[in-house]
Amino acid sequence: MGYNPRVRSVVTVGCMLLGCASRLWAVDPQRLLLVARAEADFDRLEQAAGQEVPDAARCQQSEAALLSVALPQEIAVIHFRKGYCTLASAIVTRRAEDFLEAADEFEKAIQSWPERAASSHSKQSRPDPVPSSLRVLRSIARLEAGLGAPGIDRAQLDHARNDLTSAIDLPVCSARLLPDSACPALLATGSLWLGWIDLRQEDLYRANLHFSGPRDSAWGHWAAGKQAFHDRQYREAATQYRQAADAWMQAQIEPAGPLLARLSPPPDWAQALAEWGGAQLLSGDFGAAIATLDRAVKDSTNPARALYLRARAKELSGRMDEALADYSLASRAALASANDLASGEAHLYRGILLYRRKDPAQAESEFASALNFDIPDALRPDAIAWRYLAGVAGGGCGSSRALLEQSLASVSPYFPKVEARAAAAGCPLSTSGI
Repeated sequence: MGYNPRVRSVVTVGCMLLGCASRLWAVDPQRLLLVARAEADFDRLEQAAGQEVPDAARCQQSEAALLSVALPQEIAVIHFRKGYCTLASAIVTRRAEDFLEAADEFEKAIQSWPERAASSHSKQSRPDPVPSSLRVLRSIARLEAGLGAPGIDRAQLDHARNDLTSAIDLPVCSARLLPDSACPALLATGSLWLGWIDLRQEDLYRANLHFSGPRDSAWGHWAAGKQAFHDRQYREAATQYRQAADAWMQAQIEPAGPLLARLSPPPDWAQALAEWGGAQLLSGDFGAAIATLDRAVKDSTNPARALYLRARAKELSGRMDEALADYSLASRAALASANDLASGEAHLYRGILLYRRKDPAQAESEFASALNFDIPDALRPDAIAWRYLAGVAGGGCGSSRALLEQSLASVSPYFPKVEARAAAAGCPLSTSGI
């Protein structure tokens, strides 16, 4: 075969990609075409913005084809690119299995990295450490996969925290994987995920440290709102939540950016609306709370919590009939989302409904059932206090009164403490009732 400048160009591009200049004329031209195609497809995807699933699929196929003929020292980079293409697809599909597939490719790249590094160093030289981008992307892909599951357990969060922390605290960037300019942005995104983990584990101090960048960051406002809510500054919490929600809503209507700009932790939109509405409720802005919680109910796959908060807002604004309807809806929604039709949360809301209908005996039975079934830890103190309040309202002013007063120290801010203290104060000072 004679000299062909176009083949020579393809060979040169492929060798620049995979570090094979020393073997420039010793490789199969067909293999070099696979290299050039994989390079072009990856570059197209890496630079593209928007919903690029077709480009992602083409990129995955090109990298998979190249893996079948890759040299050992090339495998790490190819697995990285295949994982990157898979992650681009997963960001659009939001399927847990796609994120797990991407994480698996990044894991293979990490495992193969020593061979790639060894090929470019003498035996006396220290090999390159694993780039931070690989570890950050692997952690993000695994965390995203967990968002589609019933929940991420503490061990998974701790593992991701350790991996992200070590990658960020001792950053290692590699132009073999991404442009130098992409590395700081990816590390900053990893820090956002660390803050997200802190929020999941209720570590507000550390969360605010990780979100300590510009205060126009949606997650920065959200963490500030969580801190204000914890400090019982509900009006400030509502303000911060609104700013976070505004930023997230704006991001939804703006054109999607490149993949690296879309890797920040996604908000749980329905939950965010419910928490924002709860802060408005506690700040006394009942009308705004009801409007926000209307949106939360509409957007949620399990609107039980939002319905309960909306019922509380309507009750406090004097719309008792509507409140009773929402308590009933909250109970039904919780039951519909429960496993095996057993829900402590559903019994709690039904108990409140019965209590408001002046049936304390049946209400107390429902609260007891709530505590006997699976119920979120955050709701358990309220269920305990409601049970004792129903006992007091039903005439049991002995131990129920004392236990009610003790339980009020642990209830959520949504529990009617003033009403409970008034009921306890109305009990006779001495009685043998329970």
